[in-house]
Amino acid sequence: MQAAADLLDDFPDGTFLVPLATLTQAERFFSAVAETLGVREVGEQPLGETLKDYLGERHLLLLLDNFEQVLGAALAVTELLGAAPGLKVLVTSRTPLGLYGEKEYAVPPLSVPDVRHLPDLKTLSQYEAVRLFIERAKSAKVDFDVTDESAPAVAEICVRLDGLPLAIELAAARIKMLPPKAMLQRLSSRLKLLTGGARDLPERQRTLRGTIEWSFALLDEGEQLLFGRLAVFSGGRTLEAIEAICDAEGDLPVDAFEGVSSLVDKSLIRQEEEPGGEPRFVMLETVHEYAREKLGESSEAEEIKRVHAEFFLTLAEEADPELRGPDQLEWLERLEAEHDNMRAALSWALGRKEVELALRMGGALWWFWWMRGYYSEGRRWLQEALAMDGRGSPGSRAMALAGAGRLASVQGDFDRAKEACQEGLELLAHEEASEAKLKLLESLGWVASEREEHSQAKQLYEESLALSREMGDTWWIAESLLGLAFVSHNRGDYERATELYEQSMSLFREQGDKEFLATCLGSLAMLVYSQGDLGRAAQLTEEAATLFKNLGDRGGVSIVLYNLGWIALLQDQLSRAADLYRESLTFAWDAGLNPIVQVALEGFACVAGAEGETERAARLWGAAQALQEAKGIPRDPDFLAEADTRISAVRSGMGEQAWEEAWRKGRTMTLDEAVSYALEEGEVGG
Repeated sequence: MQAAADLLDDFPDGTFLVPLATLTQAERFFSAVAETLGVREVGEQPLGETLKDYLGERHLLLLLDNFEQVLGAALAVTELLGAAPGLKVLVTSRTPLGLYGEKEYAVPPLSVPDVRHLPDLKTLSQYEAVRLFIERAKSAKVDFDVTDESAPAVAEICVRLDGLPLAIELAAARIKMLPPKAMLQRLSSRLKLLTGGARDLPERQRTLRGTIEWSFALLDEGEQLLFGRLAVFSGGRTLEAIEAICDAEGDLPVDAFEGVSSLVDKSLIRQEEEPGGEPRFVMLETVHEYAREKLGESSEAEEIKRVHAEFFLTLAEEADPELRGPDQLEWLERLEAEHDNMRAALSWALGRKEVELALRMGGALWWFWWMRGYYSEGRRWLQEALAMDGRGSPGSRAMALAGAGRLASVQGDFDRAKEACQEGLELLAHEEASEAKLKLLESLGWVASEREEHSQAKQLYEESLALSREMGDTWWIAESLLGLAFVSHNRGDYERATELYEQSMSLFREQGDKEFLATCLGSLAMLVYSQGDLGRAAQLTEEAATLFKNLGDRGGVSIVLYNLGWIALLQDQLSRAADLYRESLTFAWDAGLNPIVQVALEGFACVAGAEGETERAARLWGAAQALQEAKGIPRDPDFLAEADTRISAVRSGMGEQAWEEAWRKGRTMTLDEAVSYALEEGEVGG
C-alpha cells in the first residue's frame, strides 16, 4: 500500500487496491477488480471484456492483495495486461503466479541482532524487528521502554520469532501482562502465546496459528503430508535427505521435488544455498512448531523419526573416516550443517532407549566433536548413551568409550579419560585389530603422555604402531609415530623427536590430513623453540594456526595462539602477547578446554608482571594455580621454567606480604571470575 501511494504521481489514472483475501473462487476475480474500479456489467458482454475495454487506454496500477486465494485467475491477469498497455500490476501472494514476464520479490523477515554479541541500546533499536517490537509495545503500554537489563530478552524474543512482523506485533501486545523476561520463558509454545490481535484485523491475522493455518489450508493433500513430515528435521534439510526420509516407502502422494518446490513457492519453507552450491531448505521456527504439531497428530510420527535417525546415523558413519583425509574440511562443513539433525536423532534414540543406535552415532560423531571443539556437548551425549540400560554391542560401546576418553582428556579430566579407555580395551580384549582399539590406545597414550608417564605412553604408542602396521593403515601409522614423537620430545630426546615428527608429517601430507599436519607443525615449533630458534618457531606455529583456523578447530587454534603469545612475550611484544592470550583464552573458555585456560592465565600473569601490574600478576597466577590443582592438570612443560622465573621476579619485587594477599585473592576467585578478570580490556598490553 505504501508503494502504491508513492507511485500515485506515476499513474495519471490512479492506483487501486483490490483485496482478494475473502475470495475462494477464481471465477470471482473479475468481479473483485470491477467492484474496486467501479465498473458495471454492460448488457450481455462478459465482465472480463468490459474490464478490458475500460482499462484499454488508461494508465493505472492495480494492487492485487492475497492472490494466493485465486491462483486459478492468473491467466486473467495476463488477459488484462494484454489488453491495456498502460496497466501495471503489483501482486502480493504467498505463491508466485507463474506468468511470463513476472518479476518476483521475496519479502524477507525483519532484521534481527546476534544475541551472542548484542550491540548497545541505541544500535539495538535500529534493527527492524526490535524497532517494531518497541513501537507496538509502547502502543500497548505507554510507559514501556527497553533498558540494559531487558534488552537481551527483547532481542532474543525477536530472534525466536524469526523477525516475523505479525508474530512480533502479537508478542508486543502481551507486554501489559508479561515483561520481556517473563515473555521469553513462555515462548517455547509460540502458537499458544501469540493470540489476541486487534479486532479490526482479518481473523487470520489475529493469531499466529491463524496465519499459518491460512497457508496450510491452501496446500493440497500431498503437500500437507510432506509439510508435516518435514517437521522431523532440525536446522534445515537437503533435497537428498527429504527424498530419503519423507518418501522412504514411496507412499508420498506428491513427487518430493515438486512438493518442496511448491512449499518454497508458498513461503512455508525457504531455500538457502550451502557453501558447495547445494540447496538447503529451512523452516522458520514459528512455522516449524506448527509442522511438528501436524506430524505429532499423525500415526506415522515415530516411524518418520526412526527413518530420520537411521539416515543421519548412516551419514555420520560415512563421514567419520573422511575426517582423516583430503576432504576433511568438506565433511566437517557437511556435519556442521547437519549438526542439529544429528542432535535430534540422538535425542530420539536416547528417549526411545535405542542403545545401539545412540552408541553408534556417538561413536561416529566424536571425532567431529573433537575437531570442532564441542567437547562438553560431545561428552554429555556419549555419557548418556553409555549410561543407558542394555549395553549395546562391544564394538559400538568401545568406540563410544574411546570418544568419551579423548574428549575428557582434552578437557583435563584425565581420571575419567583413563577409566573410559581402559573399559573400552577390556571390551576388545579378544579382538585382534580394529579402529576402535587404535583410538583407545592412542587416547590412553595421550593421557599417559600428559601425565608425564613416559614409559607407559611409549608402550601404548608402540602397541598402536604395531597394530597399525598389521592393519596396513597408513594414517594410524602416522598417528602412532606422532605419539612417539611427543614422548621423545617430552623426554628431551630432540633428535629422535625431530625424526619422528618429520616421518609423521610426511605421512599426513600423503594422506591429505591438514588437522594432524597442523598438530605436527605446532609440536615441532615447540621443539625448535626449546633449541632457541624463536624465528622458526614462530613461523611453524603461524602455519599451524592458519591450518587450524581454516578447519574451524577451536581447540587447535587456542593452543597455537597461546604458544604464539609466549613467543611474542619473549620478544618483548607485550601488546601482541596480550592480544594472543586473550584470543586463545576466549576460544578455550568457550570450548571448556581447562588445560589451555590454565596456561593462558599463567601467560596473562607473566604479561601483567612485565607491564608492572604486579598485583594483577599475582592474582592471575593464584587463579591459574587453583585451577591446576583442582583439575589435576599438568603444567605446560614448554614454558614452565620461563613462567616460573618471571613470576619469581614479580614476587620478589612485591614483597612476601603483598604477594600473599594478592595471590590468595586470585585463588579464591571462581573460574568464571578469573577468566573475566583476565579478559578485561585495557588492563594488559594496553
